[in-house]
This record gives sequence, C-alpha cells and structure tokens, in this order.
Amino acid sequence: MTTRSTWLDLPADHPFGIANLPYGVFSTAHGPERRRLGVRIGDLALDLGAAVDVGAGMAESPAITEAFRSPSLNSLLALGRPAWSSARDWATEALTDESLRSRVEPHLHHLDDVVLHLPIEVADYVDFYASEDHASNVGQIFRPDNAALPPNWKHLPIGYHGRSGTVVVSGTDVVRPTGQRKGPQDPAPVFGPSSRLDIEAELGYVVGGSTSIGSRVSVDEATDHLFGVVLLNDWSARDIQAWEYVPLGPFLGKSFSTSVSAWVTPLDALDAARVPLPGQSDPQVLPYLTGDAFGLDVHVEVRLNGTVVSRPEHAGMYWSPAQMLAHLTVNGASIRDGDLFGSGTISGPSRETRGSLLELTWNGTEPLILDDGTTRGFLEDGDTVTMTAWAPGPDGARIGLGECTGTIRPAL
Repeated sequence: MTTRSTWLDLPADHPFGIANLPYGVFSTAHGPERRRLGVRIGDLALDLGAAVDVGAGMAESPAITEAFRSPSLNSLLALGRPAWSSARDWATEALTDESLRSRVEPHLHHLDDVVLHLPIEVADYVDFYASEDHASNVGQIFRPDNAALPPNWKHLPIGYHGRSGTVVVSGTDVVRPTGQRKGPQDPAPVFGPSSRLDIEAELGYVVGGSTSIGSRVSVDEATDHLFGVVLLNDWSARDIQAWEYVPLGPFLGKSFSTSVSAWVTPLDALDAARVPLPGQSDPQVLPYLTGDAFGLDVHVEVRLNGTVVSRPEHAGMYWSPAQMLAHLTVNGASIRDGDLFGSGTISGPSRETRGSLLELTWNGTEPLILDDGTTRGFLEDGDTVTMTAWAPGPDGARIGLGECTGTIRPAL
C-alpha cells in the first residue's frame, strides 16, 4: 500500500513521517499543568484532544474522542485494536487532507516548546530474557563452570516481575543505587553504592485490552493486545544483582529505575519490519507457544557520552513478543491496560552488537575506550547513555523509535 503524503513540509525520509505517527504525552509552557495526548509528525506534536474538538477529520466515536482528551494513553489502550486502528486512521486523515489543514495546524507544537511525559500509566512491568546470545554471555560470565544456557531457556520465555512505579520517561536522571554486595573473594557482604552499574538495551511492549483472571491470550491473539513499542533501558546494578539473584532472580539490582522512550510506536507502523524468528526447531516449543510468532527488524544504537558503543539487532531475538505475552498469561494471569513488558537485552554474536556493558567489557575485564580517550568497565557518575532505533517502513521509509536517554547521578 502506498503511503499518503502529509501537507506538512516534511522530508520524505524523515523517521517520524506519516507512516509512523507515534503517540506521546506532552505539556506546554502555556499550560504546564495540563498533559495532552498527541502524535508526533516530524519535529512537531499534534494535540489530539484539541484537534478533535475542532472537528479536524472524519467523525469519531465518543469513546475515541474522550480518549484523545485524556492525559495519558491508557484510555485509548482500553478500547482495543479496532479503536486503535480507527484512531490511527483519524490522525492520518487529519495530517494528509489539505482541507483540514487550517483546523489542524494551530494545534501542532514544536518539540522544542513542549515537555514530554511518561506516555502511559504503567500497570504491571515484566522483563524477559529473549536473546540467546545475551543469555549465553551472561551464563558464561556468572556461571563459568556450568552450561551457558539454563536447561529451561529454549522451552519458555524466562522473565521476572519488575517495579512499575520506577519506570521513568527518557531524560529522567538515574540515581546510583545502594545495596548489599559480595564478591566471590569477599569474606562477608558490604553495603554501599553499586560499583558495577550497567545498561540493558531493549524494546518494551505496551499492552492494552484488559483480560480477566483465569483467561489466556494465545500467540495468535497477542496482536489484539500489543499496542506498540518503546525503547527501554533496564538499568542494572550487576554487583547487587549477582549477590541477590540466587534463588529467586533479580530484585533490588534492577528495581531502582527503568527508562523508556517518550514516544510509543504503534505496532501498525511496524508491519514492514516483521520478520521470521531465527528458528525454534530444536527443541520444538510446546503448542501454546506456536502461532504467529513474528520477530521485528529493529536496529538499535547505544551511545555512552556520545560514543557509539553498540548496535544491537532485534531481528536476532529467539523469542517473539507474541510468545512472551502468551507465556505471561498461560497460567491465567490477567493483563491490564498500560501493562509493559521488556524484550530483555538485545545482543548479537559479535562484540559490537552486545546490548549491555556486562557483555561489552566482559564484566569489566575488557574496558571500552570512548572517543574522549577515557575508559569504562561500568558506568560512572555523570555518564549519559542514549539509545535510538529505527525499523524499515513502507515504500522504503524509516520508522524512528524515538530516544531513550538517562544520566547517572551520585548515590544519595
């Protein structure tokens, strides 16, 4: 299908063109207390509530109109996929129909003039572990005397429950966490700031269309609930994590902060980025994990203080987001509007595609050299990490996934 042209003066190759239209929440200097739901087009944000109030576009359902006036994305998430498609059609119409320009244009705000907020009220947060290369590297580092992959890894998407209250929007500073640490040679644990603060470059999936306790979402039904994608940095205190994670897994080493991009790219914008999974033939997965288990061809870039340190490729992930959601609910766990789950660190087979410092520096033993000549094993106070990404779109377009950035501040 040919992409329609916007009436805006926008370069054809802009990563936030009409084929993208990610959702976000923003406020302006004229009304800082009022949060507005918008879509991004180029370097502008359209105030959806204001535009729908002046009749910019086709007639809408009352539910979508009210969702556009909401201060978060959750009201739209609650309406389900048919409404998501209608809302996207409305925004596309408003930005491509020249006859609507006079009504829409006054409600476009330049990104330099707005403050971006967390786009969803996060209900539950779960993080998975879907990259075979990442899981193998972590196994070799943390469990050098055992098999790199645990025996269950290729049978089910492994995950842990995080802390939804510490999910923050891109640009929010990250305070260095404090906790217990004990190295292999230490006689006893010590307490203090983490000295092995790390990143994890991930995609996050935003979920809508709530379900009841006791029901399941199949792989084939998952796209009815997968609204869209954010960039996600699952900040990790490796020394705290290493001491606490046996036997129940990550806890304080990860719950202090998780950063997400301010823009949620709709899954509908990523149709051209769908790719097959690398292969799950040995062993065969159980029947509840079969179906439309698609991958996504998303290209991620990670910068540390401006230096590109990694370019992870999401297309190599072993588990699909549809399988993760199916596994999350197979025991009857419900999903809620605004649920968020992470892909787990995106890593590939070569060093330049590893999505964490743990792997890039092999637990600090092979430090990175930054462009300014300094070296890093793990993050230092004042360091800034920025993730960006893009995916192929229709007609050769690029779909930008926004930016996820955070700066490390000293422990309190």
